Amino acid sequence: MTTRRTRPAPRPPEGTPPRAELARQARAVLADAVRIAHWAAGTPGPGTAAPLAAHALERAATALELSPAQVRAGWDRARLAGLVELHGDTARPGWRLRAWDRDDSAVLRGWVALFDAWSLVHAAPEGIEAGAVAEAVEAVPQVLSLLQLSAGSVTVPALLDLLGQRVAELQEERCEVPLGPGRTAPAASAAPAETAADQAAATAGPARSADLNALLLDWALEGLAAVGALTLGQGHATLTPLGNWAVWVKLEQICVAAQSPAGNIEQSAADMLLGCARLTPGPARDEYRAWLAARTVGSAVAELLAVARGEDALLRGLAFEALRVVGAPAEPEVRAVLAEPSLRPYALLWLAEYEGNDPDDAQDVLSREEATWLWVDTAAAVADHGETGLLVRHLDSAVQGTVPALLDEVRAVGHPRTVQVLVALAAAHPDPALAKAVRRAAFQVHTGGA
Repeated sequence: MTTRRTRPAPRPPEGTPPRAELARQARAVLADAVRIAHWAAGTPGPGTAAPLAAHALERAATALELSPAQVRAGWDRARLAGLVELHGDTARPGWRLRAWDRDDSAVLRGWVALFDAWSLVHAAPEGIEAGAVAEAVEAVPQVLSLLQLSAGSVTVPALLDLLGQRVAELQEERCEVPLGPGRTAPAASAAPAETAADQAAATAGPARSADLNALLLDWALEGLAAVGALTLGQGHATLTPLGNWAVWVKLEQICVAAQSPAGNIEQSAADMLLGCARLTPGPARDEYRAWLAARTVGSAVAELLAVARGEDALLRGLAFEALRVVGAPAEPEVRAVLAEPSLRPYALLWLAEYEGNDPDDAQDVLSREEATWLWVDTAAAVADHGETGLLVRHLDSAVQGTVPALLDEVRAVGHPRTVQVLVALAAAHPDPALAKAVRRAAFQVHTGGA
């Protein structure tokens, strides 16, 4: 048993409104999105999927007395905030919509999901290559940090200077290894003569880069303003109370992680999950949040799913626990892995809980075969990392009522670790007759017998 040092709960910056007031502001930002989500969830039949069908758009605009542009914008926000979920061509209310009027935490989490997706809310300027847009998005957290630490308005030139510096750092991190000792650049005579056009392009490059950064900064500030994170004045920007609180929370998560004795913030997903394996659920979720806060959502989700596809069943289960902390931004990627047999049971349970089902009832979404596959996978995790007594007790969690029925279905399910699990179970079980039956089943699976 290890003791973890704790510190007092951090206090938000002076002047930050209480959570109830922040939630009220978030409800105001998402008011149209909530109305449209209620309308879509209560509309029978297909036609409310994205992109919003023309006839549904017209019906929504008429029913809600909004313009088509407002309906379309509100629909996008509702999806990004987790207020609606799409199942084929049918929209269903998300769990946040059901909790919207009574749960301030659900409201704030919904708004933060929208805040994280600001670059999707406000389309990037046309004609700019995707790499430049991605660099700007990656640099925006630095801009937000400056705004938060300044505790007031910051001039656009100062923000532009910071954006340019951060973009330059990102470009430098990705460039090739510079020439070192013993390596020389090609001789000047080997290169073709520089033309006047080349000289002009080289001279104009920095100016064009500054213009591009200015254009991207304007886009980012407008996108953040569109989700209620900041306000724009004449030549300056200021975080709203919501934006100030959200940036503070993310900075605090990073600071906590940096002080963690385990140092999980710097670990790969696999090492981070292993480091959390023996923690109780609360501290483990804190570690997941800290690790996630130091990464972009997309890269973190991709890394967790890559670990889940590996051979270690313990890490597979822990990866989906970490994905529960991610919440709404992970939903499309989790839904996409339903076609992968090894991940499908985990994904189904994740989606069931995400959609508001009680965790105790979530198992009902699994077919008998999927539940059996999950039982074997969990048993493999216990066999690899747990104690023998846990493996014996794991028998009680099987959906089959008897051990013979379990063995029959385990043999049929085709899990790659079936033999190892049955051998370990036979070795651990104190009942000689049951252990013999389990060993016989392991032999039959190994030899391909019936």
